[in-house]
Amino acid sequence: MKKLFLSLAMMLVFCVASYAQQSWSNDPAHSRLGFTVKHMTISEVSGRFTDFSVKVKSEKTDLSDLKIDVTAQIGSINTDIEARDKHLKSADFFDAEKYPTLTFVSTSHKKITNNKFKLMGNLTMHGITKFITLDVVYFGEVTNPMNQKKVYGFKVTGVVKRSNYNLGSKFGNAMISDNVKIVADLEFSKD
Repeated sequence: MKKLFLSLAMMLVFCVASYAQQSWSNDPAHSRLGFTVKHMTISEVSGRFTDFSVKVKSEKTDLSDLKIDVTAQIGSINTDIEARDKHLKSADFFDAEKYPTLTFVSTSHKKITNNKFKLMGNLTMHGITKFITLDVVYFGEVTNPMNQKKVYGFKVTGVVKRSNYNLGSKFGNAMISDNVKIVADLEFSKD
């Protein structure tokens, strides 16, 4: 009887732990990881990483321990100008051969309003890691009529200084702005 009780208790703990653990992945077809910089102080140039993934995990049902991991392949950078993309992948900027990925790993988050949050974490690119804070807007959830899964929508924005990552140090702020705007539109579903 004691063994049966112990087995049932272990199964209950496992079931509760399995239920509590939640994970989501971004839908690549409906997600975009982009950036914008000023060029010669008079115009803006935008680009994106076409190969990236976002994984979100939480052990707690209230999501207070939420962890977010982002990985983008530098070789997938796309500004719609092949020569510029090649230059951005070179040692003048990202040095994609030596540093093939950029990553963001969250360390904490803070609720500002019902649908706005601050997301803090470490951004690593070009071999350098810096702490950054991002703004997150939660757009809500709907049921996808195609597969009947819940889908969650977010927009993430922020600004990073390229000089903090030694990107394009030959090109001054008058040529390419030091501030780089990050804009990510993300759609998630549970794994």
